[in-house]
Amino acid sequence: MISQENVIQWYPGHMATAMRQLVDKMKLIDVVIEVVDARLPGISSNDMLDAVIGKKPRMLVLGHDDLANPASTVRWLAHYNGMHRRVVAVNAKDPGSISKANFHLGQLTSGKGTQRAIVLGIPNTGKSSIINGLLRRTAAKAEDKAGVTRSMQWFRVQPTLELMDTPGILVPKIATPEAQWMLALTGAIPRERFDAEDVANRFHLWLTETSSGRTKVPSLETFAQTRGFMRKGSEVDYHNAAGSYIKDFNDGKFGRITFEDPPSAE
Repeated sequence: MISQENVIQWYPGHMATAMRQLVDKMKLIDVVIEVVDARLPGISSNDMLDAVIGKKPRMLVLGHDDLANPASTVRWLAHYNGMHRRVVAVNAKDPGSISKANFHLGQLTSGKGTQRAIVLGIPNTGKSSIINGLLRRTAAKAEDKAGVTRSMQWFRVQPTLELMDTPGILVPKIATPEAQWMLALTGAIPRERFDAEDVANRFHLWLTETSSGRTKVPSLETFAQTRGFMRKGSEVDYHNAAGSYIKDFNDGKFGRITFEDPPSAE
């Protein structure tokens, strides 16, 4: 259960192994594509990657753009542009959005002969979906569940460009309780590692406070009762309701929501 007192120490073995492999593989890499979640770009970034990437050409992709608040995404894009970073917001289901990413990628690799790029990011930011969009076919295995062990895979995106997909690598320590439930809600943390009821309740409390109580998103209790999550004896089944509640959130049924503004907008 996520508590206010304890910070999750989440760095499973396969992620530690992936980070060690990444250091070795980086010697073969010319271009880095980092994918973060557009709903929480700052929280979903992995600062440990900076030391590994060094000064290699880099593109930042805001994944799940279709689930994020459009106005917030505009502010995040302006923030990164102000830092002179190459950035693009991507909805992997939208060919036009993928074309933008392909254009930026082409600018990074044009005229340099055969190039190798790598896709990095924490779990469930949409890395595999973006790769499949660039390839225009289903090749990279996409999972909506964090903590799935996958080996690194190479794909040819263009005649002179190869792309490597990597397992999601989460930061070893999540700094705040608020960041914990946000990452849990958006799918970066395996569901067995957190209390889904707690996460759903924290989300609705946050939404109520940030919208001055005017949100149309139901509470977990209202959701459970409306959807008929009941046990024998008229007892509400909050456990299964919470799982469905989180799924509906990630399916965009509660609207387009962004959890943080860029530092310059705070």
